[in-house]
Amino acid sequence: MTVAVDKVAASGGYMMACVADHIVAAPFAIIGSIGVVAEVPNVHRFLKKHDVDVDVMTAGEFKRTVTLLGENTEKGKQKFQQELEETHQLFKDFVSQNRPCVDINKVATGEHWFGQQALDLQLIDGLSTSDDLILQKMPDCSVISVKYKVKKTLLQKLGKQSEETLAALINRYRAKNGQDFIH
Repeated sequence: MTVAVDKVAASGGYMMACVADHIVAAPFAIIGSIGVVAEVPNVHRFLKKHDVDVDVMTAGEFKRTVTLLGENTEKGKQKFQQELEETHQLFKDFVSQNRPCVDINKVATGEHWFGQQALDLQLIDGLSTSDDLILQKMPDCSVISVKYKVKKTLLQKLGKQSEETLAALINRYRAKNGQDFIH
């Protein structure tokens, strides 16, 4: 399987792409971002200032390590950081398993790279847009176009039919009278 990246394969996008046998990317595609981030705003002081109490109830010492509304403890923050590190290690292991040629310690910094840089780091195997790749494969392979089509509602269908009917009536009037309907 070949994956062609025209725009972005970063973080989870790169995780999905790296299962392919071959990855190509456009020169300005963004590749990599092998890292884990969590931004957790905390409005506890704001709520406390306005006399709003929040009770956070859990079962299990680490069921809620950090919270948006309650007071975060140092122990909870440390546990949350540990979980982020464990997730990062799983991500690195997954990439290493699927892309053994990659120096994982060099690329698993959370940074992203453009096509040529990603090629130099062996995150991808070649530079190409998806269009160029398809054109290259057409002589030897069957190319099938798949298009996702959203099903229209009854109201949308009726609106389209009304629009087409009105356009046909206007065209008929123009042809019959040899003039524009709208001045």
